[in-house]
Amino acid sequence: MNYINLENPAYLEAKSLSKLWESYSENCSREDIFEVGFNQNSGYVYIALENNITLVSSFGQDVEYLVTDFETGEESFYETIEEAYYNLDKIEEQY
Repeated sequence: MNYINLENPAYLEAKSLSKLWESYSENCSREDIFEVGFNQNSGYVYIALENNITLVSSFGQDVEYLVTDFETGEESFYETIEEAYYNLDKIEEQY
């Protein structure tokens, strides 16, 4: 697991990270983590999973679940992990 741009997180980044770890532990702790980081362009703190779902939060807000279709580059945000898994399955069925 890699940590990206989180050497010295600011208050809101740390708050987002806390929410992400809570969501990870409650919803998807059996999934392997690819990377944990902070995207300076978007402001998102994230936990990217090996299964192509990324947990994201910015400015201490609620966690969202990002699914990326790597064939098209399309990114979709979901409010629940169940929605993310459902839509990830739909994307994988296409290929």
